[in-house]
Amino acid sequence: MEQKEFNNKGQAIYFSHGGGPLPLLHDPSHDKMVEFMKKLSSNISRPDSIVVFSAHWEEPVVTIQSSDEPELIYDYYGFPEEAYAIEYPCKGKPDLAKKIANLLKAAQIECVLDDQRPYDHGSYIPLKLMYPEADIPVIQVSLNHDLDALTHLKIGKALGPLMDENVLIIGSGFSFHNMREYDFSGRNAEDPKNNVFQERLIKLCCEEKDEAKKWKQGSDWENFPEARYCHPREEHLIPLFVCLGVSQNVGTKIFDDYIAGKRATAFYWGIE
Repeated sequence: MEQKEFNNKGQAIYFSHGGGPLPLLHDPSHDKMVEFMKKLSSNISRPDSIVVFSAHWEEPVVTIQSSDEPELIYDYYGFPEEAYAIEYPCKGKPDLAKKIANLLKAAQIECVLDDQRPYDHGSYIPLKLMYPEADIPVIQVSLNHDLDALTHLKIGKALGPLMDENVLIIGSGFSFHNMREYDFSGRNAEDPKNNVFQERLIKLCCEEKDEAKKWKQGSDWENFPEARYCHPREEHLIPLFVCLGVSQNVGTKIFDDYIAGKRATAFYWGIE
């Protein structure tokens, strides 16, 4: 990633968070992702707070984590005991949760606050690599269970005012998410079907400057080449559309390598 000029303004990142706790368990198929995540915090402006849209939280109504000290949920199974002893003791930020709720309501997007929701692994696994000291407040916001791209573009648009503040918005998903096609052995194989989809995402995020065209193309993502091969179910792609909606600028590709044997991409948006 090319070094950015730090300006203490809002930033948005969509990245692939890997398979469950594997990035913290020295899994060889996640080496490139771990290396990227550990360096990422030094390549962006340090935020005052972080807002995460995780692929692992869906609700019928957009729900905003509002506790000042959320717990963790180990929302995976079948891993070594150490995977269930991971800690990430960051604070929440109730005032920011209320601000997000007000922004969504002003855009006529129904939402609720939830002071019981814990952090899921789509949040604390990558953040433990990025900010291991857990000294930045973090709140999660759910996806809408309809998993509609336009709905989430609108959610991002509603949160646009946060880009005038020193807030980092993270879309935590996986740009390729077909569980049957992963290879956790550490081997990487060319996948032409995945390649054409990743290239289409890159074009959408990094080349399209016209917002109306970007939204139209994003809403039509199911017609991207090999879209349903790469995303049989789209929950890991949908956080991307929040990031697309929140920034009016084109994005920058910041990761393009293999995770779990499959090519995956990550993108950054900032205030210019």
